[in-house]
Amino acid sequence: QVQLVESGGGLVQAGGSLRLSCAASGRSFGTYGMGWFRRYPGTERKFVAAISWNGGDTLYVDSVKGRFTISRDNTKNTVYLQMNSLKPEDTAIYYCAAAPLGWASMTSGDFSDWGQGTQVTVSS
Repeated sequence: QVQLVESGGGLVQAGGSLRLSCAASGRSFGTYGMGWFRRYPGTERKFVAAISWNGGDTLYVDSVKGRFTISRDNTKNTVYLQMNSLKPEDTAIYYCAAAPLGWASMTSGDFSDWGQGTQVTVSS
């Protein structure tokens, strides 16, 4: 089990950038696949990006490909989401999640631990 704390959200103009961070506690962080999901008001969380335990595999939802980059630093127990060319439709609460099986996954059911979320608001 890992505890996850997101940071880096905020208000940005369209076309701007933000970098989300997710700090994890627990010695087994380096064995977990990690992911970012987002939730629009009144909807369920949707997949954004994922990375395997060693960073070798990454996955992205089509709408963020070429704009967002997921990365991790296992020495710092941290996963990042670099978000560039932000659009108003990226406005959501962003959640970090950990998958114990270690691979990059788009499926929320593969993730056992979730952070509390951080708000990202993109103004037009």
